[in-house]
Amino acid sequence: MRVWQHFKTITRHKLLVMSYCFKIGLYKQGLLHDLSKYSWTEFSVGCKYYQGDRSPNNAEREATGLSTSWIHHYGRNKHHFEHWVDYGIDCDTIIQGVPMPRKYIAEMVMDRISASRNYHPATYTDSAPLEYFLKSKDKLWFVHEKTNEDLELLLRMLAERGEKETLKYIKHVYLKGK
Repeated sequence: MRVWQHFKTITRHKLLVMSYCFKIGLYKQGLLHDLSKYSWTEFSVGCKYYQGDRSPNNAEREATGLSTSWIHHYGRNKHHFEHWVDYGIDCDTIIQGVPMPRKYIAEMVMDRISASRNYHPATYTDSAPLEYFLKSKDKLWFVHEKTNEDLELLLRMLAERGEKETLKYIKHVYLKGK
């Protein structure tokens, strides 16, 4: 078990997200971001499956067929679109995505920037979060269409216009509902 390495990784990530959230005015979300990663349910799995260059949840899923840590995590963290899935009414599927509030989509963008910076610091570019999203976009049928559109818009802006302009837009336009 790599207790110290995992602790450093999740703490570095949390501090990065906090810094980004503060820049866009999401102070409470920055302070509370990913606190569940320090719970025994998530922390113990993270230590056991730690690899350093990707989420231990993926390694747990590969080893056991599911990630108990991930199920615990997204149920407690509103910046994950899995949190925003409910039973469908008058739709073709049993479950469906419901729209995420903008403040959680903004936090998700900060989370994706920070994860990319944390796991791949030497190769990070402002395109990395978009590239990661596009790898799975077609499989995200359960995510609400508006949530997907907003996330992709913000990640494309990051890739094309850079971090400074994107953070400014999120803070002064997107979070104000303009």
